[in-house]
Amino acid sequence: MRIAFTHNLRLSDSEDEAEFDSAETVDAIAAGLRAGGHEVEKIEVTGPASRLAERIESFSPDLIFNTAEGRRGRAREAFYPALFEELGFPYTGSDAYVLTVTLDKWLTKMVLAQKGIDTPRARLVTPEEFRRVKDPGTLGLALPVIVKPNYEGSSKGIGDEAVVRDARALAEVLPQALRAYPNGVLVEEFVAGTDVTVPFLEGRGDEGVLLPVDYLVDPSARSRFNLYDYRLKSADASKVSVRCPPDLPRDVVSRLRAISKQAARALGMRDLGRIDFRVGEDGRLYLLEVNALPSLEPGASLYAAAAREGLDFGETLGAIVESAALRQGLVVKPGARRRRPADPLRIGFTFNVKRVDSKGGNDAEAEYDAPETIDAIREALEHYGHVTLFEATAELPRQLMQTPVDLVFNIAEGVAGRNREAAVPALCELMGIPYTGSDAATLSIALDKALSKRVLLQHEILTAEFQVMETGRERLSSKLKFPLIVKPNQEGSSKGVSASASVVDNEESLRAVVRELIDRYRQPALIEVYIPGREFTVGLLGDRRPRVLPPMEILFKDKNNTRPVYDFQIKQEWEKHVSYQCPAHLTPPELKAVERVCRETFAALSCRDVARVDLRMTAKGEIYVIEVNPLPGLTPGYSDLCLIAQAAGIEYKTLIGEILEGGLKRLREKRREAKTEAKFADQRAATNGNGNGNGTPGTNGNGGGEKTPAPAVVAGSDDTSAPHPE
Repeated sequence: MRIAFTHNLRLSDSEDEAEFDSAETVDAIAAGLRAGGHEVEKIEVTGPASRLAERIESFSPDLIFNTAEGRRGRAREAFYPALFEELGFPYTGSDAYVLTVTLDKWLTKMVLAQKGIDTPRARLVTPEEFRRVKDPGTLGLALPVIVKPNYEGSSKGIGDEAVVRDARALAEVLPQALRAYPNGVLVEEFVAGTDVTVPFLEGRGDEGVLLPVDYLVDPSARSRFNLYDYRLKSADASKVSVRCPPDLPRDVVSRLRAISKQAARALGMRDLGRIDFRVGEDGRLYLLEVNALPSLEPGASLYAAAAREGLDFGETLGAIVESAALRQGLVVKPGARRRRPADPLRIGFTFNVKRVDSKGGNDAEAEYDAPETIDAIREALEHYGHVTLFEATAELPRQLMQTPVDLVFNIAEGVAGRNREAAVPALCELMGIPYTGSDAATLSIALDKALSKRVLLQHEILTAEFQVMETGRERLSSKLKFPLIVKPNQEGSSKGVSASASVVDNEESLRAVVRELIDRYRQPALIEVYIPGREFTVGLLGDRRPRVLPPMEILFKDKNNTRPVYDFQIKQEWEKHVSYQCPAHLTPPELKAVERVCRETFAALSCRDVARVDLRMTAKGEIYVIEVNPLPGLTPGYSDLCLIAQAAGIEYKTLIGEILEGGLKRLREKRREAKTEAKFADQRAATNGNGNGNGTPGTNGNGGGEKTPAPAVVAGSDDTSAPHPE
């Protein structure tokens, strides 16, 4: 079975990402599903919904295995199941309605109360309501109470400090909680006792309800109120283990399972879930909350309970798949296909191959790709269709005419001139072939550093003051203050840039470097104000609303160099000179600012599918765009974009697939247009032979003649879905 594994990847230890899956968890789940004989595509859902929809449609899965939590909003967990339903793809887990209800602790209480299920007395408080209450007092509840976010999971906001024993403390804690969680907080009567959870795995146990599980906490980490809180689920997770069955009397275990069955039925929970209880010191049971999208990290309570049913890690995941498949009428059979194109996708792969060793200092072919990179991309593309290699030489037009392809995956840098990167896209447009990446106009503008900076300035995007010199004799602009940095205006891969020579402090040195670059590269020189500060590079994937990957900071090892430059030589031997930190250590406001600048830059230059933006952040927090590369390197384990993707949990094959998706989208649009034109042609032919007695050549004038042949439809146009891997 083809399974798309949708998830949110946790990239930091911040509370904002507490519910997301770590890279280790993602890899473990994917491996567990593959062990069951399934073909698995990992899909990180961060970014625009349109992009996610395209990726899912591109893979065309039989089933979506979903653990995605969403980033914001009271219905965030429901968003993805709702999207899957709209797209018509079966998925694991509860539907959007159930996930909306269970994320809302207050609403869950009301639903369960109607079924006679006991939960601690509570009150939902919103910022608006709190402002209307002059003296909150005890809110009509018996003290002590616990104050917790109403729309959060993973025990976010829960700890000893959330338990308050008097009205005065409540008046202090409540506004603090509302500032942190403005959607609303739940003030609930606190129950002294022990936390227990009952896992749910449909098709197993007693109507899906497994044996209860409790938590064994190292005495050194135990909380004051015996809470299984946020700290124990995050920072001190290693000090907690699970036990199944718990050390509870049989009648208590029986009652826990009975209440859990009742709750699962009342809420309509499917496939998997978890019901959390507090066992009071008097033995009374209180249902605290229901999690219809529980953690599946190794060691989670679900696996401990499933082990009592004879299931290991992979078999537990398999049980989730089986339950979802059974409900939706799918056959769980390795290699099964729900739909498949009639013909494999024909991908033309255009590139320039490097034949000169750049590490020796010769940068003539620095932008070209080594044979190893070509092979890696080809292997990744072969997962999506049949690949034909085309070196971007003068023979390319003839080769494309002789070897029809459905679309082109382009990384060609071109041979010469300031429009060299635009050559292959322009050729594809001339021949009507969809292709990946930005169009000819964007590639031409981005390669011309001065021109791209003018575009950015028009969009009020911060970039360093600059000047272009064509001879080296021009008057230096009064706006430029030393130190300045000099670069060739139309080169990539930091060609012509040297930390030792390119940064200058006086006009004499400046003009010497300018003349050298003009003579060597036969093009104007760009002069910029040198921007001190932290250096970042950021990858983007997508189209109009691109997905911004985690920023990567370039950390220079030579601390004595106060003017570091990420130059050509450093990139050849980066291990000696720099280290990379991804995700970069940025505060939430800094991260939002970086993402905003990158999106605005991507849009200003009309980039498509993929790009990389290089930035400098000053000590004042100003973010300058240094350069934009809409045709970034794709060497596995070396190129910046590949390192960023790796840190973001994106496998190399998936990265290539995400870039390919842009071309696939345009291919689908072309095929739809061809279908529409064929339909109109049929209608015109039928009208010409409508029996009005004025027949056209090839008809008998009474509507009985043959229709005029419709224009040929692109090969494989009956299938508008994306290809399956071979």
